[in-house]
Formats: sequence, C-alpha cells, structure tokens
Amino acid sequence: DYSCHHTFFLDPVTGEGVRGETNQGHDSKSSWARGQAWAIYGLVLGYQKTGNRSLLDLFEPVSEYFLSRLPADLVPYWDLIFTEGDEPRDSSSSSIVACGFLAAAESFDELGEAEKAGMYRSLAKKLLKALYDHCRVLPGDDSNGLVYHGTYSKKSPYNTCTPEGVDECVSWGDYYWMEALTRLGGGWEPYW
Repeated sequence: DYSCHHTFFLDPVTGEGVRGETNQGHDSKSSWARGQAWAIYGLVLGYQKTGNRSLLDLFEPVSEYFLSRLPADLVPYWDLIFTEGDEPRDSSSSSIVACGFLAAAESFDELGEAEKAGMYRSLAKKLLKALYDHCRVLPGDDSNGLVYHGTYSKKSPYNTCTPEGVDECVSWGDYYWMEALTRLGGGWEPYW
C-alpha cells in the first residue's frame, strides 16, 4: 500500500526482508507520519543524486499514501493510522513533505513533465498554507520555535519510545519549514 515502517529487519545472511516494526509510530502495522515524510523527501533526493528513475517513480505512490491519510485541515496526525480525532499532530511531517514535493517539482521540470511539476508545487503550497493557517507561531507568542504542533515521540501500547516532545515546536520542523519557504522564493542552494 506504499506505507512505510519506522524500522525494517533484514536477514543478515540472505538480505531478505523479515519484518517491519516501529519505535515512534503507533504500531508495526501503521505508518509513522514523519517516517513517511522522510521516505518522500529521501526518494526525491536519491533520484537527484543517482538519476535512478525508479526512485522518482516510487516517490509518487508513497506520496499519494501520505496525502490520502491527511485530515481536512491538511495537518497530519503523528501517525497516519489516525485521520480524525484528538490525537496529536505532527506539523514537521508536512514541512518535510513540502520540501520533497518542491524538490520533485524541480526534477519533473527537468524531465519535461510540467504537469507533474505543477501538481507537486501546488500540493507543497497547500501544505505550507495549512501550516501557516493552523501551526505558525504568532508575533508575541512565548515560543522557542516557528511552527507549533510537532511531535517528537508519542507513546502507544505498541511502541517502545519514550514519550517526549508531544505537541510543541521541533527544530527539524522549523528547519524544513524555512527550507520550503526558501525553495518557493527561488533562493534554495542545496548543500548536499
């Protein structure tokens, strides 16, 4: 279904896949939102560094899975098993995905696939607008970051993480928010 496990175990002798598990996701059958986001951005960066089109082709259904699990306000829950209710959000996932979509738009432009480029650019803008509308730190707020509603790790009965950093600003969320805005402004110079 193109969802991602947080961790995946391989047989050390054969290299065959054994099982997927989670540490920070809800459970081993769900998709941790930030892990899905890392996969989205990572597939695009992998394509850009190697030219291996299969990575960009895989990026599309992995992205579609993420998008299909978003609630109406477009700010993902901390795990994509949740699509409504009062579970904490993870705004940092949207910041990362927006960067991935903008990087993908550049790649599709270079490939002459303007329609796909435009679609991913538009999706990135929608995610960033949702963060602006629902998660931005306002002038005068007493905050240590730029984007609220990030989740570092949330304990569930099925994961092994230490619950910390639930519903707060997180440094990587702020970083990718700024990277996405810089990309939109046309001033992005990759450093890797």
